[in-house]
Amino acid sequence: MDETANAEQPSVPLGVLLADPALGLTQVAGPAAEDRTVGTVGTTELEDPTPYLVGGEFLLTSGVRLPDDADGIDTYVRRVVAAGVAALGFGVAPVHAEVPPALVRSCDRHGLPLLRLPPATPFVAVGQAAYAAIAASRNRELREISRAQSALASAAARPDALRSVLGQLAAHTGAWSVLYDAQGTELLSAGHRPASPHLLRDLAVRTLRRDAGPTAAAVHDADLGVHLTVHTLPAGDGRTTAATLALGQAAATPPTVVHRQVTGTATVLLALLTSPRHALSTDTHSVGALVLLMLGATPAEVAPALIPGDGSAASGSTAGGPAAGGHWTVVHGRHRDGAPATAGPAQLATLSGLLGTPYVHIDGPALKALVPCAADAGPRVSDRAADLGWVLGYSAPAAAGDLPHADIQAGRALQRALATGTPAVVHTADPLTLHALVAPADARDLARTRFAPLDEAGPPGAPVLLGTLRTWLTLHGSWDRTATALGVHRNTVRHRLARVADLLDLDLQDPGTRMELWFALQWLPGEAAHQHP
Repeated sequence: MDETANAEQPSVPLGVLLADPALGLTQVAGPAAEDRTVGTVGTTELEDPTPYLVGGEFLLTSGVRLPDDADGIDTYVRRVVAAGVAALGFGVAPVHAEVPPALVRSCDRHGLPLLRLPPATPFVAVGQAAYAAIAASRNRELREISRAQSALASAAARPDALRSVLGQLAAHTGAWSVLYDAQGTELLSAGHRPASPHLLRDLAVRTLRRDAGPTAAAVHDADLGVHLTVHTLPAGDGRTTAATLALGQAAATPPTVVHRQVTGTATVLLALLTSPRHALSTDTHSVGALVLLMLGATPAEVAPALIPGDGSAASGSTAGGPAAGGHWTVVHGRHRDGAPATAGPAQLATLSGLLGTPYVHIDGPALKALVPCAADAGPRVSDRAADLGWVLGYSAPAAAGDLPHADIQAGRALQRALATGTPAVVHTADPLTLHALVAPADARDLARTRFAPLDEAGPPGAPVLLGTLRTWLTLHGSWDRTATALGVHRNTVRHRLARVADLLDLDLQDPGTRMELWFALQWLPGEAAHQHP
């Protein structure tokens, strides 16, 4: 018999009927009643009732046609056990004054619970009690399913939808819930991590390799005492898979009807949340902003349409969005191990949730994102992004018109993170500096004059030389870390800085010179207006 299909049928533990004082039942043989569930109650006086059984019955008899000999009784018990009967109920009187001892011995031998019905208990009363208990149990299950589905729906509407849905799934099933991408990489998880998580990943990978559209797989590992379940989430083409949802559950609490229903709802929500349309946030506001931008509007003009909420920058605070007069944080990222050339929707949806924005672009190992924020709000740095192999650099909050400068800040922060081996670096600006004592116009003139000789440099050109100088100064004159940040050989760094020193006629080993150069770099045209008052 299909155990999964049988488990889906409404049932009640046999112990519930045994505990009902109105029935007066007593167990006289077989395993504990708490280990059996009853799906229906049937009455029979046939010598061989098996053609009329479907399994899961609490079978009642008064023994009218029960064989007289022990061998015949044993054959009767073996037949009903093979037919899947959950328990046998024997009514004493008027045929038998007591339960036949041979029947007791046979039920013990074959592991069939045997319950004695007293003369005052009609068979119909047992059926009524069983169906009332089943109905009450079913109503409890439906209420639990309804509460769980409501919680899942609310979680799906949160800014961190993927993480929230997994959290609710784990809470309502008691299982470790984990989302893998198409390559088997763990994206997000919730709940108590089992001792051997690799078993669940292996099952997920095997299920993904079937490549046969949406599928499910389940394994029970008796040695480790766990139930493993995997559901594939369809990709946009409907024929392949974008990700898998996997659950690891202790054998002591195997999946129930409620668990399966809740998991089914979560699977649908996660499939929607990792679909290309949702992951790329192709909503009407975003599409409209893109159209305006392509037709010549400025970023400052279209940015309000991208702010979560009603599409207006003046709409006030929104869940996960900025306050009125919203700003943006620019994020640059690089994958340590090299990301796929084209990120799938599951990866995009996961990173969107971790960074708190739908505006994420992945190009090979590089990432860029725009995160809506308030003007005075620091970025929400994600530890989980580092777990997925991403090194991140964050800009300071910037108005839409200042995004090009914020982009530079994020790039430099990423360079520092890569050079120092830090998972994430956030750009910060201290207002209590000497810059406040210098007139901006004079500082810009000084910067132009100081670096004018670099305009005469040959290849690789002034921008590359300035970028190398800036990185080298940021990293306190470290050749190796500068080479790592720029992705070049340390000798290339030495050659470029020697060229800078020659053209500017300066000694870069002098701390005072380095300080003056760093001050001037902050005021180069195109940067100062965005960084200083």
